[in-house]
Amino acid sequence: MAAFLARRLAQTIPLLLGVAAIVWGLVELAPGDPIVAIAGEDGDPAYYAEMRERFGLDRPAPERFAAYLGNVARGDLGTSYRLQRPAAAVVLEALPATLLLVAPALVLATLLGTTLGTLAARRHGGRGDAALSALSLTGQALPVFWTAQLLVLIFAYRLPWFPVQGMESLRGDAQGLARLADVAHHMVLPVAALTLQYAAPVARVARAGVVDVLHRDYLRTALAKGLSAGRVLRAHALRTALLPVVTVVAAQMGFLVTGSVLVETVFAWPGVGRLLLGAMLARDLPVVTAALLLLAVAVVLANLLADLAYAALDPRVRDA
Repeated sequence: MAAFLARRLAQTIPLLLGVAAIVWGLVELAPGDPIVAIAGEDGDPAYYAEMRERFGLDRPAPERFAAYLGNVARGDLGTSYRLQRPAAAVVLEALPATLLLVAPALVLATLLGTTLGTLAARRHGGRGDAALSALSLTGQALPVFWTAQLLVLIFAYRLPWFPVQGMESLRGDAQGLARLADVAHHMVLPVAALTLQYAAPVARVARAGVVDVLHRDYLRTALAKGLSAGRVLRAHALRTALLPVVTVVAAQMGFLVTGSVLVETVFAWPGVGRLLLGAMLARDLPVVTAALLLLAVAVVLANLLADLAYAALDPRVRDA
């Protein structure tokens, strides 16, 4: 396992450098002038020139790109134009709020999707299978921002059970367990929106994997020897069927992070997604670059963890 991890890490380092270059290029090609966004459209041309020189925007693109890569290698992602603070620090301050949504949503989506997919596979061809398959297709087809707004209309407007926006109540000064309960109360709807969206593809893949495994000869042999269907499913089928689930969960990590941008906007959640949207509107390029780079690194690391999970579930992968 150690040699397998070393090989994957060696492949990850050039990949991260490539991601950093792509992120810089996308931000560089984006329309709009950050100096105009900061100083306004009717500013003094001399002031514009001074600001461009101050932020290094007057230098040629290759020179700025080389400086950017050097700074990234040292862990320096630049300084926010608006806040005059290190862009990495600004993004990292918003990261815990995003993880507070993404982590439970990923766990719940995996558990819910795997459970529904397994139940559908055990009733393969029946009404329960058809109903669960239709439900998963519907969930995957609905845009996450639409699902989020629907949850707001039902559970925050029609049934005022949950707050509409924010991470904490504006009134009161809760501390300790009361504050944790308040944050958890605000988390319910955004986490539910992400979970419902991303449990659907997990359910479809889990169903297909379990159906495929249940029709293999060695499982039929186990059933013929008198083992119960539940024991065969738990002890033999799920281990093999979970391999494609690991792949789709790793892929969903990237979609969860990008989907959190929309969900955080709907619920005014103070995470990286909302920060990224505000930085894009203000043309705060260092913060945009730092946020995109952080999200890309999260996706790369999620795929690395998926590789390790694959190796743990199927030892043959280590020698591939």
